[in-house]
Amino acid sequence: VAGLGNYGMRGTRHSVGMEVLDRLARQLAVAEGWRVDKRCCADVALATAHGLELVLLKPRRFMNLNGLSVASAAEIYSLGPGDIYLVHDDLDKALGKVAIKLGGSARGHNGVQSCISALQSNEMTRLRIGIGRP
Repeated sequence: VAGLGNYGMRGTRHSVGMEVLDRLARQLAVAEGWRVDKRCCADVALATAHGLELVLLKPRRFMNLNGLSVASAAEIYSLGPGDIYLVHDDLDKALGKVAIKLGGSARGHNGVQSCISALQSNEMTRLRIGIGRP
């Protein structure tokens, strides 16, 4: 589960994906388990939920390069594009609205496009978090 965003820019609308992962880590009781993984240039926490082993990932790069971290982590943890969930902001959704998108285009989102390019696939499931238009 990759929370897309601009690392180090907490509280900004484009870092909603990372904020969601922070909350998920707290709910799964692994918030203290975040560690820097230099192999994929990301913060990583491992968790288990409903019998599934999860890799929570917050890339330490700007949004348009998040895919490099996601692709490196996929290789390290032997994951295919269909195993990956991307959590990201969506300007076209009203603030707080959430939708799941199964594959398809990036719809103009630079972080998603970076992941599609780096993984050479658009099969990732996306959790789109509405931030509305300014």
